[in-house]
Amino acid sequence: MDPIEFWKMSGSGNDFILIDNRDGRIGDAEAGPLVERISRRRESVGADGVIFVTRSERCDFAWRYLNADGGEVEMCGNGARCVSRFAYLKGIAGPRMTFETLAGPVSSEVKGRRVKVRMPAPSDLRLDIGLPLETGWRRV
Repeated sequence: MDPIEFWKMSGSGNDFILIDNRDGRIGDAEAGPLVERISRRRESVGADGVIFVTRSERCDFAWRYLNADGGEVEMCGNGARCVSRFAYLKGIAGPRMTFETLAGPVSSEVKGRRVKVRMPAPSDLRLDIGLPLETGWRRV
């Protein structure tokens, strides 16, 4: 594989590797193993996860966010802030943008070094879910 340009950004203590993959050169099958390899701390770049910026027909761009273990997730607030700034600095989007996530479209705005993100509404909200708890001597 040819060298891959990446950026590393941090948002409120979480750090991410960001890759512009609008050309699709990193395929779905390659993404998970690549993320596991480059996210290892002390062995590689190290990060909480990797964000791939991809093309979108409905929004300014789409993202594919994979945690350090290679598993794909719907949404990450700090990652959304970082990808918004990345897209703005790379000229992928203007200061106000909308991007696709598995959780739905996300809107954000970059103002200098600050980024505001409007999170999508929860789609599966359940309250009062019971959970057994082992305390060591008595079951609660």
